Amino acid sequence: MAPEEKARTELLLQSFERRFLAARALRSFPWQSLEAKLKDSSDSELLRDILQKTVKHPVCVKHPPSVKYARCFLSELIKKHEAVHTEPLDELYEALAETLMATESTQGHRSYLLPSGGSITLSESTAIISHGTTGLVTWDAALYLAEWAIENPAAFNHRTVLELGSGAGLTGLAICKMCRPRAYIFSDCHSRVLEQLRGNVLLNGLSLEADITANLDSPRVTVAQLDWDVATVRQLSAFQPDVVIAADVLYCPEAIMSLIGVLQRLAACREHQRAPKVYVAFTIRNPETCQLFTTELGEPTRPPGPAWSPSYPCRTPVEVKELGAGEKLGCPTLPHHAGNSGRGRPGRDQMGSRSSS
Repeated sequence: MAPEEKARTELLLQSFERRFLAARALRSFPWQSLEAKLKDSSDSELLRDILQKTVKHPVCVKHPPSVKYARCFLSELIKKHEAVHTEPLDELYEALAETLMATESTQGHRSYLLPSGGSITLSESTAIISHGTTGLVTWDAALYLAEWAIENPAAFNHRTVLELGSGAGLTGLAICKMCRPRAYIFSDCHSRVLEQLRGNVLLNGLSLEADITANLDSPRVTVAQLDWDVATVRQLSAFQPDVVIAADVLYCPEAIMSLIGVLQRLAACREHQRAPKVYVAFTIRNPETCQLFTTELGEPTRPPGPAWSPSYPCRTPVEVKELGAGEKLGCPTLPHHAGNSGRGRPGRDQMGSRSSS
């Protein structure tokens, strides 16, 4: 195989690997490229390689995706094979048979490969809405913010980071593993989300703060229950973050007002210190909703540094914005005892339509 052709094959295999482990939508896979290569080849070695990179990948064997997802993927792979080759490939049918005999669970895994060679694995609900919340699954803006953070580790290095609405925990785990924060506080308000979040922190080899056996080279990690509408300045003062992040939380006007309220109170907590830097990632499904956020802030947001291309492209546009310091959040005029006038934040019931499956 010529070097150029070998490089293209490696890229194709990597694309299948990354998308399958992260349980991305099957429509996002490079099926046309696979079909073209199968037509040019008389053997099935490429399909065997794809099996090794997907359903037989060591990470997948240990932490498999949902049974339904694996079954649908293998069925599509078999279709592509049968469209070109007349001889069946036993390995494909054996793998499919295993999924047909497996019992479907309400939980599945998504795994994300890191530049360091490691990975992040999340246990998530197989349903988009479960236990009255959508916070039990990973959404595109969290993935986008995680990749942005890995490209910009200096924003988090040796800093205390508070994440608002952590959900399944992808962004925070990426920052903890790749950006060397001093401390990281995951937060959410839904009890089932917090339970799953603690499990995902431990699943990825991190210890929660109370663990006396914690690795001293790792950040201090806390999982906190935080309701944006009821948290007071006194309660928020315990966090003292240098950086605040949030992903896919601009899903309705009520949530926007709740978010701005809690950001104002966090800025007020710092008193004479500089307000924390704030990075918000959001999927642009409704431009009017995003515009409301900018309007309520009183000053436009700005892109946080140079443009870059994520390795997991999203069908719906996603942006990361950096917010200003305390004066832009209105903290100089905010009473320290102030609450928030938002009408309540449903249990992380965010983000409208979801572009990954």
